[in-house]
Amino acid sequence: MSATVFAPASIGNVGPGFDVLGLAVDGPGDEVRLERVSGPSSIEDITGLDAALIPREPSSNVVTVAAEAMLRALGEGGGVRVWLRKGIPQSGGLGGSAASSVAGAYAAAVACGHDPRPVEVMAAALTAEAMVAGRHLDNIAACVLGGLTLVRSTDPIDVVRVPLGRPLWVALVTPAVRLETRTARSVLSPTLDRAAWVQQMANTSALVHGLAAGDLALVSRSLVDHFAEPKRAPLIPRFAEVKRAALEAGALGSSISGAGPTIFALAEDEGRGAAVLAAMRAGLGDVPGRAELATVAARGVHAR
Repeated sequence: MSATVFAPASIGNVGPGFDVLGLAVDGPGDEVRLERVSGPSSIEDITGLDAALIPREPSSNVVTVAAEAMLRALGEGGGVRVWLRKGIPQSGGLGGSAASSVAGAYAAAVACGHDPRPVEVMAAALTAEAMVAGRHLDNIAACVLGGLTLVRSTDPIDVVRVPLGRPLWVALVTPAVRLETRTARSVLSPTLDRAAWVQQMANTSALVHGLAAGDLALVSRSLVDHFAEPKRAPLIPRFAEVKRAALEAGALGSSISGAGPTIFALAEDEGRGAAVLAAMRAGLGDVPGRAELATVAARGVHAR
């Protein structure tokens, strides 16, 4: 049997919620077509963004690793043939490896005639994501469930989907540099002093409440990251200028998407979002990059 599925891009951390919060983005995403085979797995074709950078060896490709993890979990033998269309930049901070992992896991389940529970998809995808980006679920959870998600625990997996109190627009600017998750994590401090830790918890908690309640003033006050952003900002060309431009144009808040280099900003409506995006693009100056305005994805991975 075969299956074709789509998995959306996502924003990891969502500001202060390091490894805890994820936000699915409507628009960019990865598409996987998968067929079950009795023999070993193979990558048949990879197209789309940064296709030349994606490993062709099945043991190194997150789609096949996640798919095989799902087959094992279901007690199925054999392997898979995979066709991957990348719609998310490689090492861009929009959950590209998570989307491919989730798509591989979900497609393998569907190809087996199984309607997987979200936790099954997350577990199989995490096997692959851990191989390239570390053992964290923020992007995976958002990619599977859509919307805003909160990871209470990775082992065991315990994830909550948080309904948004009102629609939001997301402006995304990605400077043309690559920033691998492992590199971006290596610059972070292993500890945080008590006052900073308390403030980070307060910001994360208030941000979740603000998003759930539709309290935009609280969202604006809370979308502040004192842990990862100060360390990662120097790795991103013109980050300060782009963030400042977003806030001056009326964004509710702005920060680094996941490990970067993508910079995101939240806006209350489409018109404000377009103005924020234009300002952020101007803030890049002469630095080449991508810019996109999107909404929050209402659903996560799904069959096509």
